Amino acid sequence: MAVPKRHDAPLMNEPSFAHFRRRLYALVAASGLAVTAQAQMASPDLQRAEQAVQKAQAADADQYAPDLLDAARQGLVQAQAGSLSRSRGDRRDADELARRVAADADLARARSERAQAEGALQQRREEITGLRQTLGLPAEATP
Repeated sequence: MAVPKRHDAPLMNEPSFAHFRRRLYALVAASGLAVTAQAQMASPDLQRAEQAVQKAQAADADQYAPDLLDAARQGLVQAQAGSLSRSRGDRRDADELARRVAADADLARARSERAQAEGALQQRREEITGLRQTLGLPAEATP
């Protein structure tokens, strides 16, 4: 049985620089993904605007304050587009627009909730008037 010579033996213990290259590629790719993810994260102002628009929609602002809600939606789209810009000034403008969008959406939600509350109040007053008539009581003056 022949003993393999040193140069015939597999190079198990000798370092290979190929694994360094793979690690470098992985590090560069991970860094690139982290930078991209950081750039695409929405600013707190933009997140607040998105939430405000969603709350306004949930409060039926489409029915009670459609113009205001439409303006907020259009502004939100513009703010989202501006937030993706590489320009710091554009992103700053997008944040300012997002704050205005949040205010418009909050106002639309408040107007919607007010209109719904006034409608419910009017309905209750009509029910009271009907009950008073059924009981034969005099109609009470309503404010």
